[in-house]
Amino acid sequence: MPTPIAMGLSVQEQKVPTQPETTSWESTPRNHRNDDHSHHSIAEIDEIDSFLRAANIGTIKDDPTEPVLTPRMFALGIFFCIVASGLNTLYTLRTPSITITASVVLLLAFPLGKLWEKTVPSWKEHVLIYTMSNLSVNVRLGADVLTEQQKFYGYSAGLGFQFVITLATFLIGFSLAGLCRAIVVVPRELIWPGVLSVTTMVATLHNIGEKDMQARYDTWKISRHAFFSLVFCVSFCWYWFPDFVFPALSHFNFACWIKPKSVVLNQLLGIKSGAGLIPITFDWSQVSYVASPLLVPSWAILNVAAGLVFWIWIVAVACYYSNTWNTSYLPFQSSKVYDNTGNVYNATRIVGAATGYKLDVQKYLNYSPVYMPVTFALNSFGLSFATLTALLVWVVIEHRKAMVTAAKRIPQLIRESLSCRGSSTDAASKASADEVPMWWYLVSSVVALALSILAVEYWHLELRWYGVLLACAVALIFYVPLALVYATANLKIKIDVLCRIIAGLVFEGKVLANIWFFDIGYMTTIKGLYFAQDMKLAYYCNIPQKSLFIAQCTGMLFGTLASILTLDWSLDNIRNICTKSAPNGFTCPYSTTHFNTTLIWGAIGPRRFFADNYKALLYFPILGALLGLPIYYLRRVNPSSQLWKKIHIPLFLGGLNYLPPATGMNYGSWVVVGLLFGWVVKRARTAWWGKYNFVLSAALDTSVSVAGVVIFFAIYFSGVSSRFSWWGTEVYKDTCDWNGCPYLQVPEGGKLGV
Repeated sequence: MPTPIAMGLSVQEQKVPTQPETTSWESTPRNHRNDDHSHHSIAEIDEIDSFLRAANIGTIKDDPTEPVLTPRMFALGIFFCIVASGLNTLYTLRTPSITITASVVLLLAFPLGKLWEKTVPSWKEHVLIYTMSNLSVNVRLGADVLTEQQKFYGYSAGLGFQFVITLATFLIGFSLAGLCRAIVVVPRELIWPGVLSVTTMVATLHNIGEKDMQARYDTWKISRHAFFSLVFCVSFCWYWFPDFVFPALSHFNFACWIKPKSVVLNQLLGIKSGAGLIPITFDWSQVSYVASPLLVPSWAILNVAAGLVFWIWIVAVACYYSNTWNTSYLPFQSSKVYDNTGNVYNATRIVGAATGYKLDVQKYLNYSPVYMPVTFALNSFGLSFATLTALLVWVVIEHRKAMVTAAKRIPQLIRESLSCRGSSTDAASKASADEVPMWWYLVSSVVALALSILAVEYWHLELRWYGVLLACAVALIFYVPLALVYATANLKIKIDVLCRIIAGLVFEGKVLANIWFFDIGYMTTIKGLYFAQDMKLAYYCNIPQKSLFIAQCTGMLFGTLASILTLDWSLDNIRNICTKSAPNGFTCPYSTTHFNTTLIWGAIGPRRFFADNYKALLYFPILGALLGLPIYYLRRVNPSSQLWKKIHIPLFLGGLNYLPPATGMNYGSWVVVGLLFGWVVKRARTAWWGKYNFVLSAALDTSVSVAGVVIFFAIYFSGVSSRFSWWGTEVYKDTCDWNGCPYLQVPEGGKLGV
């Protein structure tokens, strides 16, 4: 692994600064930084150092007397939590999706805090406002599955159910992060790159460490605050062009404009339904669709790039044009599934309210098996299978000793938290007092289970109480491996297919059970990653963990309310929502993908699915389990080789987890920009990268989010966009790429597989 990992430390062993000094990582001499991790190279430590220094870790000082749970923090935190949760729920229904990141809240809360009083707001309050509003990223995960259930399957259980199940899944993820924090949060070597732009932005807005930055980096003299302001303004103004004035800049498939009816050219070079071999876009929301590429280490980007080239641009293309699984009769890239006539699968013909949301087997046999586009079948199923086994093998062979050590520490952590024992030194006692006792998270776990069981039993969701327990067990098993990848690479890996298959076998033919097993078993782990990320941010910024606990609980409550109310309003008021004719891209891309997956695993079921067409996918778990073994062997026999240390099999197999609905263009442009800054600029202009890289990421993310909201309400929601049309708004639509032309046409009256 290119990034060292340490586990098994108790919370009390974390060097949380309690005096107004620099943070422990920067103040620790190099020969003492890695005393428990001597198998890691100086180069690896230096790479971590470069990230932490650039993100102001070590320049933020602590004042333990500074209040954090103030009326200002709660007022601004709740306000922004409600606004951001509502807008993110709205935008999860749109493509390309725009996330109202918590960095936007960091930016907007600053002037509002100054309006509250004349002095500059406390930066610790500022960070807690951020963490409270950061929950708004999580609410959109629940909104996707609620939209799927209500809009695609036509089952609405009411506001009470929406509130209970959403809050319950929040609490499960929250509990996972808390129970595992000594493993995935406390270790210093787990840097959680996603929070580095946050610490940078906080330091920039509050002018923390600016003199140190000027002395450390011999580069441009413009301050980071001025640089942020400049980039924000330019990016805000520019985003009006790809989003409204000239959307062809966003969907820049220029080769397809030249030959719009050339099927092969559009399939290879297209950026909507094609492979995206020329990944050019002038839209930051397209580039950062996966995540901001400026926050991902270059070794992780290279592993994902290798996966993109091999699996999508070579294997998928070969499978498509050889008509494997009858894919030549379908678009090359799509998140939809199809029937044996080449049309979009009509789920209402085999499942609905009349059948109690269970599969009508005879109607299914009379209608059609499911057919998937090649990228859907290969990535969302085959590679997902391989990633599961690869992830488990990777944890066992790379981190087995640390996992065993951590497991042995759990009983001691529980005893210490229950007995409220502290250390003998004043500093250690203060650090211990600021930590959240383990029993707090045990209580939240019990409440989460109770709410989940109440939701599925009272509202008759087919899942039953034992399904909730089984889903939670899956989440608990996979949470730590997923967190270790996210904490080092800032990339999420999916285990959703495992949850779908388990639910499909245990609750065969029941779509509602499949939806909520997936939500409890997988979506909660993603929420848990965000909670753990904020816990790491609190350590970086010397925020007491108990204060963070209270802020996160408050955010869960208000974020849940804002999300479900916005969702219900959107589904009732946006014309033609979740269809192709919806305005401004409100086609519900993620819910559509979830719906198609639920149709396969929930209604049709794993047994029929594999028996029909896709038996070859069952070999992928073997591939995933075996692929990591030779890499591990080569790493052991060549310990000084940097090449083998950089290869990360779970990322190579599972790094494309947003595809579909993301496309080869999204990943390709993400790779290009990420390597440009993380590899080329970092080495050629090290000082510039250290001073401005994370500031640039924060400025681009926040400006696009703010501009997207302004454009939506000023232009699209007001109806102004309906009267604006020219070549730049239409040229990319009149292509085979946009319309998803297949390579082969199904003969009239014929059927696939016959």
